[in-house]
Amino acid sequence: MNWFGAALLLLVAVAGLGVVRTRDVTEQVVSLGFFGLVMALTFFFFQAPDVALSQIVVGAVALPLMIMLAISRMKIRKLATEAQKQGDGHD
Repeated sequence: MNWFGAALLLLVAVAGLGVVRTRDVTEQVVSLGFFGLVMALTFFFFQAPDVALSQIVVGAVALPLMIMLAISRMKIRKLATEAQKQGDGHD
């Protein structure tokens, strides 16, 4: 392992810590996507290009997208429930 591999592993550790330490959900999803890309680079560097391609698709694209869709869906349901409660209370 040369200096680039060591730097990638250090970047993986820092990115993972960034995902865990972030409190805002949107920032956490963005940092999760960045972590997925760093992991894909690490897999590619250590001669696992098939795993790297899978990591790009799943870890950097699909997982953050599913999380953001789920969060937006929860917000829409919460607003609909609050609107229904307000409508029932005024009758």
